[in-house]
Amino acid sequence: MLKVELHAHTADDPIDDIPHSSHDLIDRAAALGYGALAITLHERQLDLKHLTPYAAERGITLIPGVERTIGGRHVLLLNFTRAAESVRTFGDLRRLRERERGLVIAPHPFFPAGSCLRGDLERHADLFDAVERNAMFVRGLDFNARAEAWARRHGKPIVGNCDVHRLAQLGTTYSLVDAGPDAGAICDAICAGHVSVESRRLTWTDATRILGSMAHADLRAATLRATRRSPRRLRAEPALRIDI
Repeated sequence: MLKVELHAHTADDPIDDIPHSSHDLIDRAAALGYGALAITLHERQLDLKHLTPYAAERGITLIPGVERTIGGRHVLLLNFTRAAESVRTFGDLRRLRERERGLVIAPHPFFPAGSCLRGDLERHADLFDAVERNAMFVRGLDFNARAEAWARRHGKPIVGNCDVHRLAQLGTTYSLVDAGPDAGAICDAICAGHVSVESRRLTWTDATRILGSMAHADLRAATLRATRRSPRRLRAEPALRIDI
């Protein structure tokens, strides 16, 4: 059984301000006993050529991936070619699936963010291979329940992901996949349901610390963007957004 993380961001992300590098993420995953990892930047699929030998030396199989905004909603596309970067609509996604073999995951589908799938998950159910149980939950507040109920109704496997924006998140929720250390084999095993989830809730203190760090980074990035455009436009900067 491989310990697997399928939803992680690094400093290479073109959208979010992430403090750790891809090498840092690989090192931390290796220290926690992971066997496979997908680096899923927003909108862009990271070229893994320079990272694959580094990860392999540490016992980590890297899975190509991207967290793509499709019809305004976040979708995880794993083990596709770079063509995944051009997917903009659910029609595009259907055509990609007809051309290529990969794994499509619904990340945090019922969390309270505008980028979450919600009703689009039902409308396009046949396009999704698995549903994410996201690590961001605490005692008394867990937005994963609807996702898990939906997965059971539709016979879809559930995967455990941390949606890593800070290294402290890694290891609290993860997937155990019955597959060899190969990206295609891992994705095929998940599609076939050979996956289980290990998950422990965050404390309110840890959740607040993580979300606070992300909010501070987003505010800093927004301020820098506004300053570059014009100091006079600082007050016109849109409301704070935290991508997940």
